[in-house]
Amino acid sequence: MCSHYEAVKDRERYQGHFGAEPPADTGKADVWPLYAASFIRQPREADAGDEAVPAREALPGQFGLVPHWADDAAIGRRTYNARSETAASKPSFRDAWRQAQRCIIPVEAFFEPDWRSGKAVPTRIARLDGKPAGLAGLWSRWKSPTGNVLHSFAMLTINADAHPLMKQFHKPGDEKRMVVVLPDAAYTDWLTAPVRETMDFMHPYPADQLTAMAASRQKGLV
Repeated sequence: MCSHYEAVKDRERYQGHFGAEPPADTGKADVWPLYAASFIRQPREADAGDEAVPAREALPGQFGLVPHWADDAAIGRRTYNARSETAASKPSFRDAWRQAQRCIIPVEAFFEPDWRSGKAVPTRIARLDGKPAGLAGLWSRWKSPTGNVLHSFAMLTINADAHPLMKQFHKPGDEKRMVVVLPDAAYTDWLTAPVRETMDFMHPYPADQLTAMAASRQKGLV
């Protein structure tokens, strides 16, 4: 399960690749559950026919989805990944799934532990072409008991037992999972497709288009 990623911090790079103006504060570069980061969604007013409404908007939010019924935002420690196979029925994710609250999570890279040596080696995984990656996610809006509104999000994951690269990660014997890296051309469709088509996007990114290397502790990214 992916609990750690590197956010896109360069504002021109963010806007140029994802077609959305990043929030004033996009959070830290090094993101873990409950950290502040950003996500991209279709504006709620997109169906109003107003040409002034952008096709995509980026919002600040918490990594770790907080369902509307939660008592505490700390539930995000357990809801940062959503299994695509069960998200439509799991209480934490089903409302976001059924309401098509899909988002794109902008990342430079994500991290997984490589256990092939017998020890967990944090590994940085990124696109081979050097471009940012847009991960498929779900978002939610939560109002705290004090009335504060928090947006949050989770990464969708798929089975990776047969993926040439991603099957190398996680503990021996555990099911291999991977995040869904969306093709650039699929961004708009992902945000706008009917709910019944959500699973059509749950495909593994080609292994030969990804690169992986042991992460450098000196950069503070592990």
